[in-house]
Amino acid sequence: MKANQLDILIVPGYKGSGPDHWQTRWEKKLSTARRVQQTQWSKPVCEEWVHEVKIAIAQAQKPVVIIAHSLGVPIAIHATLQNAEKVRGAFFVAPPDITNEKIRPKHLMTFGPYHCQKLSFPSVVIASQNDTFCEFSVAENLANNWGALFVDAGQSGHINAESGHGPWPEGLMVLSHFLAKI
Repeated sequence: MKANQLDILIVPGYKGSGPDHWQTRWEKKLSTARRVQQTQWSKPVCEEWVHEVKIAIAQAQKPVVIIAHSLGVPIAIHATLQNAEKVRGAFFVAPPDITNEKIRPKHLMTFGPYHCQKLSFPSVVIASQNDTFCEFSVAENLANNWGALFVDAGQSGHINAESGHGPWPEGLMVLSHFLAKI
C-alpha cells in the first residue's frame, strides 16, 4: 500500500519525541500521519495512553499503520489486542524491556507484560545492539513472538535524536518497503 492510502498513527514514547526526533520529522513528511496525543508526556499512565491509541484507531477513516517508538511499542500492542480490525500493520522501533527491573525510569514496568503471541497484522521490529533500554536478544524474542520481521539496526543506541537519528533515512526506507508489502 501507499502511505496516502493509510491513516498512519505515530505513537511516541516517554516525553513524546521532540522536534529533532525521526517520528516528528516523519509526521511532517507523511501527509496522512498524525501523532496520538497524550495528556502528560512526562507522566505516562498505561491505561490512559492505551485509551488514546484506541480512540485514534477507532477514528481512522482508512486502514491504520502504527509507527511506535520506545514506550509507544507496549502502548500500541495493548491497544491493538482487541482493536486490530482496522490495523493493517505496525512498525515498532526500539521496544523497551518492560520486565527489566534495572531499567529506569521505573514506570516502564507498569506497561507490561508484553503480549507474547503472534499479532493479527504484519509488523516490523527494529532494534539496536546497544540500546540501554532493551537487550538485543529480548527485542529479537519479542519480534519472534509477534511474528514480526526483525531488523538489526547495529550499534544505534535507542534510535532517537540523542543517538543521532534525527531524519533517519534508513528507517524511512525500511518503512517504505514494509508499506509496499502490506
